Amino acid sequence: MTGEFAAFIGLALVAVTGGILMLNVTKVVHMVVSLIFTFVSIAGLYVLLSAEFVAAVQILIYSGAVTIIMLFGIMLTNHQDENEKSPGRLKKLLVFLGIIAFAFVVYKGIYQLDFGQKTPAALHEKNTEQIGIALFTKHVIPFELTSVLLLVALVGAIVLAKKEEEDEA
Repeated sequence: MTGEFAAFIGLALVAVTGGILMLNVTKVVHMVVSLIFTFVSIAGLYVLLSAEFVAAVQILIYSGAVTIIMLFGIMLTNHQDENEKSPGRLKKLLVFLGIIAFAFVVYKGIYQLDFGQKTPAALHEKNTEQIGIALFTKHVIPFELTSVLLLVALVGAIVLAKKEEEDEA
């Protein structure tokens, strides 16, 4: 067993455990913490795949920004955890069986996958440069449309916030 395989197994177990915990814990803050574990371990898997830029983006965007936004949303809303019921044994058993079935299907799909004989690509060399070139040449229109969409969402949020302030006054 190589060190890379051991790291993959460890990171995969942390990712899957974080996902399962996120679905099974009852407190919302604990769900966010387990989601952070999942995001960080997925970033580690990207590092194993020689995609350091994608791993850094995973850490910055998902583990940082999205998690902070979720925590702010949780703190700014009122949650009554007393009324929540814990899932029954039958539901837990069905979820476990569903996870096992999904893992089996993914396992069979991966080992029956055939890419054919292609020449190996040098994906690990200058991958950030390759992403930049692809983003600003082949995919420049979707990139610009995404930035316009984010700008429209920001302006819309400001307009809605101003309208609520005016209604209260």
